[in-house]
Amino acid sequence: MPAEAENPEKQPPDPLPDPRWKLLVFYLCFYGFMNQIRPGESFITPYLLGSEKNFTKEEVTNEITPVLSYSYMAVLVPIFLLTDYLRYKPVLVLQSLSHIAIWLLLIFGTSILAMQFMEFFYGITMAARVAYSSYIFSLVTPSRYQRMASYSRSSVLMGVFTSSVLGQLCVTVGGTTFMTLNYISLGFMSFGLLLTLFLERPKRSLFFNRNEPVCNGTSPSELDKMNPVAGEPVWHKATAWQNLVFFRMLKELATFIRLPQLRLWSLWWIFNSAGYYLMLYYVQILWNEIYPTRDNKKIYNGGVEAASTLLGAITSFAAGYVKIRWTLWSELVIGVVTAFQAGLLLLMNTTANIWVCYVAYILFRGSYQFLVPIAIFQIAASLSKELCALVFGINTFFATVLKTVITIIITDKRGLGLSVHPQFYVYFGYFTLLTVVYLSASVCVAVRHNVCRKPQEAASPKELSSPIEEAQDKDRSTELANSEA
Repeated sequence: MPAEAENPEKQPPDPLPDPRWKLLVFYLCFYGFMNQIRPGESFITPYLLGSEKNFTKEEVTNEITPVLSYSYMAVLVPIFLLTDYLRYKPVLVLQSLSHIAIWLLLIFGTSILAMQFMEFFYGITMAARVAYSSYIFSLVTPSRYQRMASYSRSSVLMGVFTSSVLGQLCVTVGGTTFMTLNYISLGFMSFGLLLTLFLERPKRSLFFNRNEPVCNGTSPSELDKMNPVAGEPVWHKATAWQNLVFFRMLKELATFIRLPQLRLWSLWWIFNSAGYYLMLYYVQILWNEIYPTRDNKKIYNGGVEAASTLLGAITSFAAGYVKIRWTLWSELVIGVVTAFQAGLLLLMNTTANIWVCYVAYILFRGSYQFLVPIAIFQIAASLSKELCALVFGINTFFATVLKTVITIIITDKRGLGLSVHPQFYVYFGYFTLLTVVYLSASVCVAVRHNVCRKPQEAASPKELSSPIEEAQDKDRSTELANSEA
């Protein structure tokens, strides 16, 4: 019998949710929606390159944009830990203040240094997204995690879609200048800060602020339920530093990393998301290179972002209905999608038609978003919610480090300082190399599967029988021997 069944009093029950949890979830989703209403965001690059700021393409490509990768890597781990330690709300306030700083610098900043600070604050807002995505777990019981998380993510996607459509309508139909769009975005971000102040600060979090303390200020984790030990629970025996949930999960993670599917999809998350975000950072510069118009009404960045967000939501939803043997076909599916993305990158970089480039970009984002929910499920299937959050944090950190290294080498003026077209050739080569690796791995998996299947097909029925059938055969053999005697 499991230890927790023998000693039920030693495993405290999950805390009851706040009776107002429906109202709190609705308010959080409303905040997530409003926090994405930034109609000027799709037009930041043409704004910097246009007559209002007059920065050169080299300055934007090799001096301003690279700061985003550096700042994101620098603040990711501290914000990840502070989010849980401070219980979400202070980090969400920091994110809102950083959004306001971004738009103030875009409106009033005139130097390269000011724009670099703008990218620095943008990195803070990206790292602080973890506070919103994990806040939902403190409001509801574990049985509602999946559905509530889908609500919070859907509200964000709807906010991005609405923001992009609003920005495009203002520019194309209303003839609004980019500067006016920035003022509108600043107003929405100020309203978002006001909403943040009314968010309720949770009493517990995943790592540092558990339920009622048991020993040394900590409380039992789900890891104890996953690995019960007879006798005293492990948190009573551990020393103070070993008893911290965070350190215990790091030790537990070493055993889970051996799982093939967890390892495969974590590597996909690291390598493919690094390439995906590099493309995302520089694609608007590519669009300006292909179609360098000064007529704002003919710039359709907002519409393209809205279409790509909508397609991403559709493909993410469709991914939930794909039912195949992922242990056998994961490498092949990843390899085919990555090959498709490599072809789209080549098409984007070689075409002279801006509409072809737009369509390729939309398909690229949609194909990436198709694999994201599959990766989340494959990684989370064998983990507790704490370990799952830790794995995604580690994967995101390594992806950010890889992205930063690539940026230093090929983009930064202190490195190769490549312009945007050579950069996209590098990204094409990067995804092509990943395709070769994934398809080679799929061949190895197929060969190994066939080799393991042949001995099973050649095995006798007795070798494939269940233990009960083996016992029955043994009894019949004994009876036959007795009758012959």
